[in-house]
Amino acid sequence: MRLALYQPDIPQNTGAMMRLAACFRVPLEIIEPCGFPFDEKRLKRTAMDYGDACELIRHVSWDAFLSASRSAGRRIVLLTTSASSTHLALDYTSADTLLLGRESHGVPENVHAAADSTVRIPIAGDLRSLNVVIAAAMVLGEAGRQLGWFNQLILK
Repeated sequence: MRLALYQPDIPQNTGAMMRLAACFRVPLEIIEPCGFPFDEKRLKRTAMDYGDACELIRHVSWDAFLSASRSAGRRIVLLTTSASSTHLALDYTSADTLLLGRESHGVPENVHAAADSTVRIPIAGDLRSLNVVIAAAMVLGEAGRQLGWFNQLILK
């Protein structure tokens, strides 16, 4: 199981996603270009002390990410408000990558078309969407529940 951010716009969200990935011990893949300067200093500030605990993989483009995912046999699960199925209806596998779009624009049609599955989180009909990190946490939590991760985590 992995998380992937498509061309993130907001460094604070990227830092929070790094923290989420570190806490659940899942790799985080960043698909560039980013909407902010992507450097060690800024990420350390936004990820706080969780940056070193996060396995971070950078891809220079969508094509590079897609090629790496396909050669590794990973299923791409896109979180999108336009999906017809909810995140609770999918059977997750450890080979899944949960893909989240840009905060400002989601993902373009070619990225949407390349996804193996799409899921949405049900929210009140008059609202647009959740923050990407909140959405990632909800879906990752459901995937973890299905895969039995929570029995393996060390409780403090």
